[in-house]
Amino acid sequence: MYPAGKVISPCHHSSPAVSSRLRSVFRLQRIQSHMMSSHVDPEVLLEKVGRAGVITMNRPKVLNALNFTMIRQIYPQLKKWEKDNETDIVIIKGAGGKAFCAGGDIRAVTEAGKAGDSLAQDFFREEYILNNTIGAYRKPYIALIDGITMGGGVGLSVHGRFRVATEKTLFAMPETAIGLFPDVGGGYFLPRLQGKLGLFLALTGFRLKGRDVQRAGLATHFVESKKTQLELQQFFFFQRISTFCFVYHVSLSPPIRLFSASSVEGIMQNLKADGSEFAKKQILSKMSPMSMKITYKQLQAGAALSLPDVLVMEYRLSQACMRGCDFYEGVRAVLVDKDHNPKWNPSTLEEVSDHSVDQCFSSLGEKDLTF
Repeated sequence: MYPAGKVISPCHHSSPAVSSRLRSVFRLQRIQSHMMSSHVDPEVLLEKVGRAGVITMNRPKVLNALNFTMIRQIYPQLKKWEKDNETDIVIIKGAGGKAFCAGGDIRAVTEAGKAGDSLAQDFFREEYILNNTIGAYRKPYIALIDGITMGGGVGLSVHGRFRVATEKTLFAMPETAIGLFPDVGGGYFLPRLQGKLGLFLALTGFRLKGRDVQRAGLATHFVESKKTQLELQQFFFFQRISTFCFVYHVSLSPPIRLFSASSVEGIMQNLKADGSEFAKKQILSKMSPMSMKITYKQLQAGAALSLPDVLVMEYRLSQACMRGCDFYEGVRAVLVDKDHNPKWNPSTLEEVSDHSVDQCFSSLGEKDLTF
């Protein structure tokens, strides 16, 4: 028997998989040992600059990927600054010039899932609690999304009051390519974008760049990268940010309307029938069929839910993914072996039953996410 409370994927119960599980334990121990090393630079810098609290994600070599240690540093500091009368605003940014935050530390989470380690539960639980805290923050929260902003990085920014894009911003939610779904509140903000833009971004992982991030409504402001220096953050953003709030509307082009269908299969049929260059570029056939069906239902449901309720739903989905196979296979294919040839199970949309999708949304009882 596996220890109570552990998350074990049914794909890892055979004898060869026991050896795989042991290797995962050792890899996870090495990752955790590295995270605790006193010889590495701080992964998050927390400082006060005047009356501004400034958070700097400081893992530039891995594009500021968000790990569990960082979540546990950022959350209590946000709560402290929210109550501090000497703190007027909070600014969050990434170090290194290439990325705000390229996503969560997915490799550590998958190793934990294969090893039966509780990080597979704790990471998602505490990340989503942090996302909700940002969404409900009582003081101006300014995310400088200067560079790559994906997955977990989106969760650290999009729910805040102000999101400042630059010409270097690259925004994406690429989770269906690794057997996951657009989490960190994706079920809340994506269906609230104009038309079917959110569903398009969710299913395809399409990358928005520069001003398009603001035009889509994902950023509230656009500033040239060279003007986001710290000395401007206090004065320009806090004192004058409301003056420079431009509203853009995305022109809903006909190709996006191909994503107006009552099912993922319907979208695939629309793309095939259209035959345009746009349609040919949408490589949905390479995405996890289970992930796409989960994502479709997630956005449908999330359109009518509050952010906290969406995050409760997404926590259930995260644990369903940890119990399944596609998440591990997607991470292997894209991030580990990098052969980009995942073997999805089920392998086609037609093999994904409505019942199997519905099960992913089922309550976890006392293990459900609570705020």
